[in-house]
Amino acid sequence: MKLKRAATLLMALALLSPNTLGAQAVPVKRPNIVILLADDWGFTDVGAFGGEIATPHIDALAAKGVRFSNFHVAGSCSPTRAMLQTGVINHRAGLGNMPETIPSEHLGKPGYEAQLNNRVVTIADQLRMGGYRTYLTGKWHLGYTPDTLPTARGYDRAFALAQSGADNFEDKPNLLIYDKTAWSEDGKPVKLPKRFYSSTLIVDRMISYIGSGKASGKPFLASVNFIANHIPVQARDADIEAYAGRYNAGWTVLRKERRTAAIAKGVMPADVRTVTMNSSGDWSKLSAQQRQQRAGAMAAYAAMGTAMDREIGRLVAHLKAIGVYENTIFVFLSDNGAEATDPMNMGAFTRWNANQLYDQNIGQQGRPGSLTAQGAGFASASVSPLRGYKFTASEGGLRVPMIITWPGNPALKAGSVAKGFAHVTDLSLTLLKLAGFTPQQGSFAGRRVEPMIGMDLSPMLTGAASSVHSADKPLGYELSGNAVLFKGDYKLVKNLPPYGDGRWRLYNITADPGESNDLSGSDPQRFAAMQRDYAAFAKANNVLPMPEGYTAPKQIFANALRNLLIPRLLALWPAGLLLVMVIATMIWWRRRRPS
Repeated sequence: MKLKRAATLLMALALLSPNTLGAQAVPVKRPNIVILLADDWGFTDVGAFGGEIATPHIDALAAKGVRFSNFHVAGSCSPTRAMLQTGVINHRAGLGNMPETIPSEHLGKPGYEAQLNNRVVTIADQLRMGGYRTYLTGKWHLGYTPDTLPTARGYDRAFALAQSGADNFEDKPNLLIYDKTAWSEDGKPVKLPKRFYSSTLIVDRMISYIGSGKASGKPFLASVNFIANHIPVQARDADIEAYAGRYNAGWTVLRKERRTAAIAKGVMPADVRTVTMNSSGDWSKLSAQQRQQRAGAMAAYAAMGTAMDREIGRLVAHLKAIGVYENTIFVFLSDNGAEATDPMNMGAFTRWNANQLYDQNIGQQGRPGSLTAQGAGFASASVSPLRGYKFTASEGGLRVPMIITWPGNPALKAGSVAKGFAHVTDLSLTLLKLAGFTPQQGSFAGRRVEPMIGMDLSPMLTGAASSVHSADKPLGYELSGNAVLFKGDYKLVKNLPPYGDGRWRLYNITADPGESNDLSGSDPQRFAAMQRDYAAFAKANNVLPMPEGYTAPKQIFANALRNLLIPRLLALWPAGLLLVMVIATMIWWRRRRPS
């Protein structure tokens, strides 16, 4: 008993003094690490951040740990995942843009490889070298080829999806974007079971991997990457029915409810102002059928979130059962804000194509065979009280729920809210330090690599510091022409169409997280200085200007057309040639017949 207390005290002291965490500095058993990455969840989708969606298991992690209310990622999935895995800004990690939205003019340029490049190393690389078992399940989206899949990037075992999303009940892709699914296991293509649900399958595989390595006695890294709630939004009937009628009042009412709850939970200031996004539309002007359709889609979205939370609870229960829960660090976050894009609202051709490929009847929403999306209106509620959503550089696209907990470590300020600025590049560095490692700073295994740029969040976990980012140190970001410069409490931001007008604006995102008061006119000196800082960031990181007329939605369509239509036409040419030959023969025969 005394030995256990001593070990706990040493663990607490190690966390209270994070600068001492070198490779030899932690005398207790190194912690396990579990990263729980949700897909396309808005800031207030989690109950502990003000949401009405039932997420009791995520909320339990929040109660044991620290919620970060000013935590930022990229505006879409793979750039965030690259920064999370490496602690390096997305342009230097190879994800200056992702495969689905990159213009052909940029593809292959430095920083625009559209996959994790070989100039970076992952948290798995570093932990495995230090004696950890390393596992990944679920969405990877950082490369398709054997040399870019997880088992080539530091993971011992991996069950991985190389695409942005896939069906949750069948081994089929989003047919509007991909021809076939790209699931692999340990670097080799794998067929999925006949009957499965994605969140359950992803956790099943992780539990299996953890069990397979338990006899080694080594600590583990478990990177659990859900495809909930990416399009297609799908859930089991019972989960959908639990939310029947819940969203009939519409998104305007829900935005107000979420704002009030976020203030009550302590993750938003009491006087936070909100804006009405033009893209969300007016609920009161919808027809009864349109309201039924939109409320049903949101019910499916909430159901998918609850299903994912249940699987997190099952994983946590398993770790408790095998006696490792107390000495496991858990991180929960979303890869970007809520998704506003809806294939049924993207023009006549896309709507027609969706209707041909899927069962889009209102009563089928969220069920097998459907292609359901939350849509802009309810996406604006998912990010409430913030502005913007996925793809944008507004807070609704970049600020997401994030929780860190270490249940057996008493130094954590359990149940607290860390309100200082934090960034996704901070996470891998923080986790390495908490595990007792010195993160790489430009050299790994005898070769030069991109150094990690993150800050150690440990002082924010104990309450020793409100922020670890210097108020005078800028941090730049860009994706698809939507750009940001963070500096202290301030944010310089511009969004290209269709999300904005391409103009720079300035906000104090500590006092005004809803981005309601543009300070560019009232604080011209800061505005100009931060524009210079952004220009320096863009030059140093080879940020390319977007082609004339570029928009992310148009590029997704163009890339899908090129990647799907042309191969399908080429695949059909033998049949087409045969048909032409048959027709030509018939014409020749008819002409040869005597009259």
